[in-house]
Amino acid sequence: MSEAVYLVDDDPDVRDAIVFLLENEGLPVRAFGEPQPLLDEVDGSSRGCMVLDVRLPQMDGLQLLEALRNRSVEMPAIFISGHGDIPMAVRAVQAGALDFLEKPFRDEVLLEKVNNGLELDRHARESHSERLAVEKRLEELTPREREVMEGMLQGKLNKIIASDLDVSVRTVEVHRANVLDKLHARNSSDMVRLVLSTDRYRDWLL
Repeated sequence: MSEAVYLVDDDPDVRDAIVFLLENEGLPVRAFGEPQPLLDEVDGSSRGCMVLDVRLPQMDGLQLLEALRNRSVEMPAIFISGHGDIPMAVRAVQAGALDFLEKPFRDEVLLEKVNNGLELDRHARESHSERLAVEKRLEELTPREREVMEGMLQGKLNKIIASDLDVSVRTVEVHRANVLDKLHARNSSDMVRLVLSTDRYRDWLL
């Protein structure tokens, strides 16, 4: 799915102005006048960022953000609000929105925040792809290599790992080298960084 800016605002004049601004900057935009069409279109694979009005028909911006997160939509969200809606916009940021703007706002400010949101989403997806790659490499370890790796993660010396597993130090050294090679890790510190990026071993170490 290609990257886009997803806009929800029930004011057609505001919506058209934002679409015009973003498209003039070469940004693809999907614009909606109410929340449900957005909920119908996006899912966890959607890429980009969202610009959401705080006051919307059917549900308010906070409820929309919650509904999106419940559907695994993790794109950064930027809220736009009228003067009286600032407390709700602040609560939205506290609930995980990237930022909010009070109407009327300057075009360059909105563009800056949208570009920040797009960059943040790209970075998050790159990190996710790296995590999946590491998890796949972890699955390629043999049971013995995994045992040696877990000893390494605990900071144990080779001779301690060897004693724990009832094998020779040389055998541990061979498995240790295999672990680093299979995980594409430069050294033990790099291995720890890679393994900690995965859900399985992050929880295991904590």
